[in-house]
Amino acid sequence: MFRGASADAYAATAGALTGPGAGGTVGEDLFAVADLLRNEPTLRRVATDASVAGEAKASLLRGVLTGKVSGEALDVVTTGVSQRWTQGRDLADTLERLGVVSVVRSAGPDAERLEDELFAFGQLVKANPELRDALSDPARSREDKSALLRDLMGDKVLPATIALVQQSLAGSYRTVGVALADFQKVAAEVRGQGVATVHVAKPLSDVDRQRLADALARTYDREIHLNVVVDPQVVGGIRVEIGDDVIDGTVASRLDEARRKLAG
Repeated sequence: MFRGASADAYAATAGALTGPGAGGTVGEDLFAVADLLRNEPTLRRVATDASVAGEAKASLLRGVLTGKVSGEALDVVTTGVSQRWTQGRDLADTLERLGVVSVVRSAGPDAERLEDELFAFGQLVKANPELRDALSDPARSREDKSALLRDLMGDKVLPATIALVQQSLAGSYRTVGVALADFQKVAAEVRGQGVATVHVAKPLSDVDRQRLADALARTYDREIHLNVVVDPQVVGGIRVEIGDDVIDGTVASRLDEARRKLAG
């Protein structure tokens, strides 16, 4: 994720995030500071300037943010500006990522539901070109896009889901879909899990779903959260994507392999 000095800086900054998320307030405060650093180049340069003493930078950020963000968010930010970063953008990226961690923690026992809702919304965006275009339209303001998302979600999802879907509009990722996929991975990491996307021709029964989850947990030595996609292009069998690994046991893949052998 981060390289060189920024990897150590991220670890140190993450250590300052100690609470459960205070109902998402800390996370949203960190999102706001990340946005501030991205939108104010002068402040970003000072905050990440290795030639400026960490205490001086922390004092500057306290002056700017005191009374505007929570105490824990301020502690995370001042810890972050006291570190040495490989690239200037790494500080803002760190604050955003720790904001995601904080929002996930705020979901408490509903964290698994949060993962499912993030995945479902990502699939909704992927399946609807008009929605995807509206969310990527540079002519529409972020506030306009946020209003569109609020109308779509209503009160059907967790407050944590709303916070993360709204943050996907920040522009720090290539697309909203990419942001949502990464946020779900962070959510799984917070819970000590991996994420697998499973493509099947028809929905899995609860028994089959649990068997697959157990088999993947044994293989990868950690619990695995399953994102199940019913895909009409899957002709029998199952296709599992987990990280860079692809386990393809579909009829279609076996037919393709047979055709390649015949052609060779």
